[in-house]
Amino acid sequence: MSDRPNILFFMVDQMQGRVLEPDHPCLTPNLDALASRGIRLSQAYTPNAVCSPSRASLMTGLLPHNHGVLEVIHVVDEDQCCLRTDRLHWAQRLEHLGYRTGYFGKWHVERTEKLEDFGWQVHCLPASARYRQRQSELRGTSGAQQQFTLAHYIDQPPGYKRNLLYGVTDQPPERRGMGVATSLAAEFLQEVLRGETPWCCFVSISEPHDPFICSEEAFSLYDVDALALPANLHDDLSDRPGLYRKAGAPFSQMTDRQHREAAACNCASITEIDKLFGGLIDLVNDAGALDNTIVIFTGDHGELLGAHGLYCKNISGFEEVYNIPMVMAGPGIAALGTVDARVGLHDLCPTILDLVGAEPLPDLDPDSRSFAPLLKDPSLAPSYRSGYAEYYGGRYRLTQRIYWEDDWKLVFNGFDYDELYNLSRDPFEMHNLASDRAYEDRLRHMLASLWRRVRDSKDRALWNSHYAGLRLAPFGPGIAED
Repeated sequence: MSDRPNILFFMVDQMQGRVLEPDHPCLTPNLDALASRGIRLSQAYTPNAVCSPSRASLMTGLLPHNHGVLEVIHVVDEDQCCLRTDRLHWAQRLEHLGYRTGYFGKWHVERTEKLEDFGWQVHCLPASARYRQRQSELRGTSGAQQQFTLAHYIDQPPGYKRNLLYGVTDQPPERRGMGVATSLAAEFLQEVLRGETPWCCFVSISEPHDPFICSEEAFSLYDVDALALPANLHDDLSDRPGLYRKAGAPFSQMTDRQHREAAACNCASITEIDKLFGGLIDLVNDAGALDNTIVIFTGDHGELLGAHGLYCKNISGFEEVYNIPMVMAGPGIAALGTVDARVGLHDLCPTILDLVGAEPLPDLDPDSRSFAPLLKDPSLAPSYRSGYAEYYGGRYRLTQRIYWEDDWKLVFNGFDYDELYNLSRDPFEMHNLASDRAYEDRLRHMLASLWRRVRDSKDRALWNSHYAGLRLAPFGPGIAED
């Protein structure tokens, strides 16, 4: 057995972090077990609210303006949102240390899909022939399309295509996308677990991203009528950017029952994910390798799921979008359950390298930092008290920056007025304090800290927004120098 730890990394797409709270109705026994022998980071956040920028940040440790992927890559021209290839990825460091590396499922980081250039020796993405072959094997030869016993479509406003928001299918998870990726990963694990070489297996699935699809078996585990509605479902958003209210229009006709059905389908999908993830952990455990394996479960960004009357992500800077699940266990990680520390998805890049004793990637400060010391000694949590995220829109161009410090959160909106929340007193972000003169000192302090992040991370376009027609913040960059 190698002296270096193995890594099993499981990544989901568009999952709320609060789903893993102990009082949440979502059934996740395997994730709960993982947290009980490791750490759940309850204040983990994404550096960007959509897939491609956040995933590129995970791989590089850089904020989006530094790695170049500002939006989802398939919605812009090929000469836009291109990953800068002069920066190393953490998997390349593992490869140099002799790790056997494998990546299975959704990539979405850059366009070439030549993962061997980024440290992944074995890889199988949805567009590959091998992936499609396994998909065909799992679905059988009948070729029958899946049937929905429950489905809800969004068909408003007129002129837009009809989109499925949630549904209950006759297909079990093993035959759907999540099953294909985990099946291929299991095949890789069965191979590397027989050897002595350290390995890293990365499993990336597209669920529970909308549409929220689940099997009849998983859906039956939930009493739809007993599910609580989001506490902020009927927020009128009257003191928030007008764009938020505009984004909620397609969902405004949903009934409380439909909101509950959506939540049940989302939870059921996560329960299916939990089961498949548990199967991979069992493979490692049965081979006697679990004690020497770092296990990581996280997501690229969150999901509104009815919060503030909204679904999906994109429009808004709310916690349901930015707070992500993050659970870790294994060598170098204390077994202490939940830890309240503000760490970012991009911070996993230097953290993983720190945990395996690899040379760090150059020039990551101040974009990201390793939180391996926190994983070993959670009493350090008070030193992980701030976070920073940036958003550029998707299809619609927006400028948004988010800064967290202790219980406070600032959302700087370049397209409208700003937001200031106290998450301790107002965890569902119902009361925007940005225009309250009683909090002007707090707003100034938060903006000064945000401007320092802009300056120190070399976000040159925003830092140089002194032009008279671009003075859209209540306090300008100069306060960062105070």
